[in-house]
Amino acid sequence: MKIRTKLTLKYTGITAAVFTVFILSVYLFSGTNRDTLYYRNLKQEAITKADLFLTGKVDAATMQEVYHNNRRFIDEVEVAIYDTVFNLIYHDAVDIDIVEETPEMLRTIMRSGEISFDVDNYHAVGILFVHDNNTYIITAAGYDGYGHAKQRLLGIVLVLLWAVGLFIIGLTGYYLAAAALSPVKAIIDEVEEISDNNLDVRIKHGDGDDELAELSQTFNDMLDRLEKSFESQKMFISNVSHELRTPLAALIAELEIGLIRDRENKEYERILSVCLDDAKKIEKLSAGLLDLAKADSDPQNIERRNIRLDEILLDSRAMILKANKEYTVELIFDHEIDDDLQITVLGNEYLLKTAFTNLIENNCKFSEDKKSSVIISYFNRTSIIRFSDAGIGISESDIYDIFKPFKRGSNGEYYRGYGIGLALVKKILELHNGTIRVSSREGEGTVFTVEIPNVFKGPAVPLLL
Repeated sequence: MKIRTKLTLKYTGITAAVFTVFILSVYLFSGTNRDTLYYRNLKQEAITKADLFLTGKVDAATMQEVYHNNRRFIDEVEVAIYDTVFNLIYHDAVDIDIVEETPEMLRTIMRSGEISFDVDNYHAVGILFVHDNNTYIITAAGYDGYGHAKQRLLGIVLVLLWAVGLFIIGLTGYYLAAAALSPVKAIIDEVEEISDNNLDVRIKHGDGDDELAELSQTFNDMLDRLEKSFESQKMFISNVSHELRTPLAALIAELEIGLIRDRENKEYERILSVCLDDAKKIEKLSAGLLDLAKADSDPQNIERRNIRLDEILLDSRAMILKANKEYTVELIFDHEIDDDLQITVLGNEYLLKTAFTNLIENNCKFSEDKKSSVIISYFNRTSIIRFSDAGIGISESDIYDIFKPFKRGSNGEYYRGYGIGLALVKKILELHNGTIRVSSREGEGTVFTVEIPNVFKGPAVPLLL
């Protein structure tokens, strides 16, 4: 889960909890206040009816008729009047009798002067009323229909406000989190653009004295160290390879001259042959390291032009056959080429020739028949080359490591090599936006499939293999 989402959820959760407490407090306070107001209204209604009956001399029948008539339309208050010896003087509706007064209740009212209580869904009060120096006990009960309706409406409004408020809070939290993390997103976008080919790029965001500025500066300091390390590594390989080439070339030339002359001492001749062989190995290793350093360089600094792959393959084939008379290289077009652009790529001639030479030589070296079959095809604006042999193959445990520098298959220990060739091939193809796949079975052979985007702009062509 992203930090933006976490912050939004936490902010919304905390705010929702506070908002919920606030909403509940408003609802509960409203209910308590409604009860208080209604009890006060009951007390006033009780006093009003007692005053009408005792002072106004309104007869009981009239008051009871008014009560029953009103009760059909409104939540009328039911009032009962008792004297101090608990005799019933007046009752709005004995047949209904919501309160059902008992002597114990009446005694409690006399002791307390005033009480309030609930009977089912009804509110009720009991008070003392003095008239002409006589004390009376009055009870009043009623249902607060209007108050309950208002309370329900308030509950609905509060729930809607809670839902809408949470939605707005969530959006606000997401916006605030996005705004707070936008500099981090900008830094991430800049860091994603940095690779080993453009280590000179630096992060521009985070100016100021905050934590993001400190993070940006830390990244830039790290990039400074990495850039120096990469440059030192490339310079070291390149310089060492260059420095080794000249003395190695001179040494090889001297050894070859020494072997041309007839020698009576065969041991001396054998030593010269061994030295020459070792010198050639060192020269080949040095050349491989130099090519690997070139392949690791900035792609923007590599010269590119339109190159026909068949011409590169023909040159590679000629170089290999000239150096190794026992090798055989078959160059096959899988089907007729309709347009030269279908096998033309934008690339560096030297690097591609190096890659193809390594692949062909790899086929021949690990095959008893010393043969490599190279098939050229194309599909969907991609040039495809398959390098196959009938050699010793590669084990499943080794096939995932063959493109790593200085890694060699366990079954190739009796063949010369340094584990640089295939790593170099992969680097070169990556520089050309190409890919390489390998399929192999031990004892049956190996197939390397190379795919490179070509410059053909016509319709897609089906692959015929």
